[in-house]
Amino acid sequence: MNFTALELTQKLIGFNSCNPPGNEAEIAKYCGDILLDHGFEISYYEMAVGRLHLIAEKGLSKDKPPIILTGHFDTVPLGDSPWCYRPYQATIDDGKLYGRGASDMKSGVAALICAAIESLENETIAGGIRLILTAGEENFCEGMQQLANHPDANLGSASAIVVGEPTSNMPAIGHKGALLLNAVSRGVTAHSSMPDDGENAIYKAARAITSIENIKWDVKDEWLGATTINVGLMSGGMNPNSVPDNAQFSIDARTTAAFGNKNVLSHLKKILGDKVYLETIVDLEPVITMPESVFIATVLEVCKKSQQKERLTLPYVTDASILKKSYPNAPIIILGPGEPRQAHQTDEFCYIEKISEAVELYKNIIIKWSKESYE
Repeated sequence: MNFTALELTQKLIGFNSCNPPGNEAEIAKYCGDILLDHGFEISYYEMAVGRLHLIAEKGLSKDKPPIILTGHFDTVPLGDSPWCYRPYQATIDDGKLYGRGASDMKSGVAALICAAIESLENETIAGGIRLILTAGEENFCEGMQQLANHPDANLGSASAIVVGEPTSNMPAIGHKGALLLNAVSRGVTAHSSMPDDGENAIYKAARAITSIENIKWDVKDEWLGATTINVGLMSGGMNPNSVPDNAQFSIDARTTAAFGNKNVLSHLKKILGDKVYLETIVDLEPVITMPESVFIATVLEVCKKSQQKERLTLPYVTDASILKKSYPNAPIIILGPGEPRQAHQTDEFCYIEKISEAVELYKNIIIKWSKESYE
């Protein structure tokens, strides 16, 4: 391999894959060409025009399912705040690599690719390696959802899954789920000078939002903590001098195994009643693999980490929520070189040393797991 993971990360940052619109086809083909040159079998699956998923496989056998390495090509937009560093130039400064996607998660994609290539150069990996690199993750994992349901894509089986999302190379055994709802209230329109002739939908929505603000779920999950809820968007009405007959707002709940998506939806319907209609937009379940799992124990040993609860789970969702359904028996770890608090930030950066460190961690996990008995 004639390039480093840092150099590959710089190349990947150079692709503008902000979602929307994504435009992940170019970066997918660039990565696909690299993997093809190193003996991987390559398949592309179209998400939409100009948007591609990539699956790359090498060394697969019937003796053991492959280990899955997964990440995404897209990034969030740049935002309105001015950048000090050019977002697609991949500038190195004071031990940091700056650029959109530096942490979330082009450094992770680069490290996964390099680890996959290097692991198979001098080792026979039992079961082989499957890389799943997707478009469209940033909009609540819609890309992986589409790939999992793609009629031509065969995701096969898996012995274990490594998700390369940003964790500053701290292994995470799971994360919260996400339930995104659109809440709609209806009213009766009238002239604003005669409000008693109408029924104000915004007032209904406001009362509903106030009741949501006061929700505190006391059920604590051993690993994921408490389920949380937030109202982030609201709109309604058509002009200032009319009684609004329509209002809507978003509800974003981050859920746990102890108080999951169904519990949240049931509780909201109970307290909001028939005054507000709830439409489910995103329904992603929480993910957890117990530390007693042989794979998790292997990862923690490689990373030289203990089983401290506060260090092992994440508040945000990843494609693991989708992969959990496609590979129900496969243990999952979330581990990547990016800095979690740099994700989606202006002047996003990743520490350079973390990228090469991630490659070594991934390689050691792949090789050590290859020698373990499949659970």
